[in-house]
Amino acid sequence: MHEDSERCVRIVQAKDERFDGFFWTAVVTTGIYCRPSCPVVPPRPKNMRFYPSAAAAAGAGFRACKRCRPNAAPGSPEWNVRADLVSRAMRLIADGVVDRDGVPGLAARLGYSVRQVERHLMAEVGAGPLALARVQRAQSARLLIEGTGLPFTEIALAAGFNSIRSFNETVREVYAMTPGELRSAPRPKAGIRGAAFRAAPAEAAVASKAGVAKAGVFEAGAEVAGVDVTTGGVTGAVAAGTIVLKLPFRQPLCPDNLFGHLAATAVPGVEEWRDGAYRCAFHLPGGHGIAALSPRPDHIVCQLWLTDLRDLTAAISRCRWLLDLDADPVAIDEQLSEDEVLAPLVAKNPGRRVPRVTEPEQFAVRAVLGQQVSTAAARTHAARLVQAHGRRIDDPAGGLTHLFPTSQDLATLDPETLALPRTRRQTLLNLIEALNTGALDLRIGGDWDTAREQLYALPGFGPWTVESIAMRALGDPDAFIPGDLGIRQAAQKLGLPEKPGPLTTRSQAWQPWRAYAVQHLWGTSDHAVNRMPT
Repeated sequence: MHEDSERCVRIVQAKDERFDGFFWTAVVTTGIYCRPSCPVVPPRPKNMRFYPSAAAAAGAGFRACKRCRPNAAPGSPEWNVRADLVSRAMRLIADGVVDRDGVPGLAARLGYSVRQVERHLMAEVGAGPLALARVQRAQSARLLIEGTGLPFTEIALAAGFNSIRSFNETVREVYAMTPGELRSAPRPKAGIRGAAFRAAPAEAAVASKAGVAKAGVFEAGAEVAGVDVTTGGVTGAVAAGTIVLKLPFRQPLCPDNLFGHLAATAVPGVEEWRDGAYRCAFHLPGGHGIAALSPRPDHIVCQLWLTDLRDLTAAISRCRWLLDLDADPVAIDEQLSEDEVLAPLVAKNPGRRVPRVTEPEQFAVRAVLGQQVSTAAARTHAARLVQAHGRRIDDPAGGLTHLFPTSQDLATLDPETLALPRTRRQTLLNLIEALNTGALDLRIGGDWDTAREQLYALPGFGPWTVESIAMRALGDPDAFIPGDLGIRQAAQKLGLPEKPGPLTTRSQAWQPWRAYAVQHLWGTSDHAVNRMPT
């Protein structure tokens, strides 16, 4: 999109926030770069330059706007729609792979050479993996600088910097301010055109010893004071050490099926709905985390408790992935609305998202446990597995007790302890062995087609299981499950073909958004997955 200058100019002049994350605007007269919806007076078109990423703009010598915080714009939906090298690389960089394993580690995960990865990224997003990771580290550092009282040496380590010198230099170059100036600087106030700057992917705060957290979040017409999460923004007290975030999304967003599905299928001990928030425990590279996610009209309030602050970037990325917050609902709804059958469903509930998971391997196990049983029975089987093999954790603010067991935790699983048919037990054992031997790769940033081939090669894996994993664990927006009972019932109700073959043919008009069509078809029933929890 950044190459279509005339269109970009029109978007910037309209301050259209729907395009935040699609491209970045640099201003040659001021030396700054902004998101398209920056509230300041738009520059003259002749002074605008457009870049495909914040890292590309920074690499060209521009610094981030202090008003709209362009590094904090929602991620480009392109990286979640495609499954090519660049898209997989961007998902891995967002998950912190470069910070943990370096560029060679990123290239190894992708199956390409370092040179090939760098060349492809430079050609498409205008920056290499190091530059992209550097801007991401700067954003994580800013969250901790402005929202916590941690010493700068600890923030530098938590944000992924190798030295305090690198930390200081990067912050100065990206924000034109020192870390100390960032911490003491006043926050932007509402005013221009009746709205303050739009929320960052995470505007952070850490709870004080008294249990009170002030989140640095600025809403339309709001004061800079933020949200007191012990009395206002979030029900219930916040434990000391909790990081409070505000996660933006492209509107519209329908929370009913998103949070309804997560709550209705929640595994006891690992997930719960409490005080208006979906809460879950999940593994992270440096330990584990607990997230509490509460929907609001224009953002998601996110509370994070981490055993290792260096996992902040990965935790934010996985929470956004879980709730599909980087989707482009306008483009999705426009295409699905072209179908006369789906159009009324889309009009009734625009902005449906695909409820995903924080750990792909976990969902694969749960998909096997859920084969040919009810949602309640699947939860029961999963809960028993968690109690027997999951690692116990402490939850400072709720009732979570365990992490879901990894494939390594299940390596010694005795199939006789499972209340499952013998064939289902063997299917589960086959899955665990494939995950542990590397015959199946479901890690973040993996190739969708390769994963499908690997899944189909396992005995007991049919289209329903494979496509469910592709949709919710791998994030393929075109995954489709025509054999699902709920889809067949919806097809019958709507006059669509009921058999998988004809329905698959009929669904070709919905590509590449068939996973979202599934959400609308499921929404025709009165199942709990379609209702906002209470």
